[in-house]
Amino acid sequence: MPQFRIARISLLLAAIGLSAVPALTPAALAQDKAAAPAAEAPKDSVRPEIYKLVEPAQIKALLEAKNHAEVQSRLDQAEALPNKTPYENFVLNRMRISLGSATNNTQMTTTALEAVINSGKLQPSEQRDFIAALGNMYYNAKEYQKAITWFNRYQTETGDNKMRPYIIRAHYFSNDFATAKTELLKDLEAAQKANTAPKLEELQLLANTGAKTKDQATYLLAVENLVRYYPNDDYWIDLLSRTQGKATYSTRFALDVYRLQKAAVSKMSAEDYAEMADLALLAGQPIEAKQALDAGFTAGVLGKGPNADKHKKLRAQADRQAADDMKNIGSGEASARKSKNGTGLINLGYAYVTMGQHDKGIALIQEGIAKGGLPNAEDAKLRLGYSYALAGKKDDAIKTLQSVQGTDGRGDLARYWIMWVNRPAGGAAAPAQAAQ
Repeated sequence: MPQFRIARISLLLAAIGLSAVPALTPAALAQDKAAAPAAEAPKDSVRPEIYKLVEPAQIKALLEAKNHAEVQSRLDQAEALPNKTPYENFVLNRMRISLGSATNNTQMTTTALEAVINSGKLQPSEQRDFIAALGNMYYNAKEYQKAITWFNRYQTETGDNKMRPYIIRAHYFSNDFATAKTELLKDLEAAQKANTAPKLEELQLLANTGAKTKDQATYLLAVENLVRYYPNDDYWIDLLSRTQGKATYSTRFALDVYRLQKAAVSKMSAEDYAEMADLALLAGQPIEAKQALDAGFTAGVLGKGPNADKHKKLRAQADRQAADDMKNIGSGEASARKSKNGTGLINLGYAYVTMGQHDKGIALIQEGIAKGGLPNAEDAKLRLGYSYALAGKKDDAIKTLQSVQGTDGRGDLARYWIMWVNRPAGGAAAPAQAAQ
């Protein structure tokens, strides 16, 4: 996930008018002919001796001419005058914001911003924008605790939660992973309740939070949702790889994993295509093996490099066995029906599915399940479910897959196939990114 960086402070200040010097009213020091006491200066005004130093038109011209030293000198002279009023301090700090922004002096700008915000002189709309700008400055400066303080104040004073993503990221980047995780999970739950897609950046951040803390469950939850809402090859491969790494995972589902991977990604690695073909041959599915190898050669990842000869030999073997299987597949139905259990019918049915004869294949798988005597009846149900999926029978696939149980990888695969069936139109690929 990329660091969620906010715009440069100079742009932010310009956007809310902080780079312009304020309009000032010099105090009237009128006296009557009898040398009466000086009239009280207007509440929001500055004394002539200060006004002379920081007259707005002059300060603006100096800033535009980049004569920052002169502006600093004038502000220093004004600061040295005694008994400044709150408004005079407010005016000087407004000008320090402009000078600090122009000179990239973060310390000057943030100190002046805090003083202006706490002065009580800002209009409500200005107060909101100044607080947001200060929080942004601290965030960009990687002073995350201060950023959190000001972003929280923004939320408290405005009731607006638009700074929430930055607050969560500030917790993450300050290594407060526990708080980041808690808040991200709240947002994920809220999105799910509202039946809306969680934000891509939040799911990426949740995945990184799990990775940073070696929290496999949190990481997998995030990746599952990335696959569900923003599927791409990297997310699918990562999810399936980590699922196989679970302590409870059974290796008998290795071929099932490859079947889903081949359906879900645009291109597998050379090793995955070759391994899928080997497993398919061992399972008595040479047509499937041939299809995997053909896909690998078409993708340009097989038939080259140090294993080129091995790939070609494997392909020749798969081609021979697939041709024989396709020639004799019809004669296998009678013997499969004579078997004591439905395993043969299920395997034969899936062979038809790989050939694109989905209806015939699904019917044979159903017949095999009904025949019974299976070592793992739930495995057969899983394969029936994704046969429906490959046939484009979405409702039947979901209904069947939802009934599949198992903690050894079978339940995960059933859930992942449902995610594939429900994938966004067009695949909606999103870039896989790492946290900075």
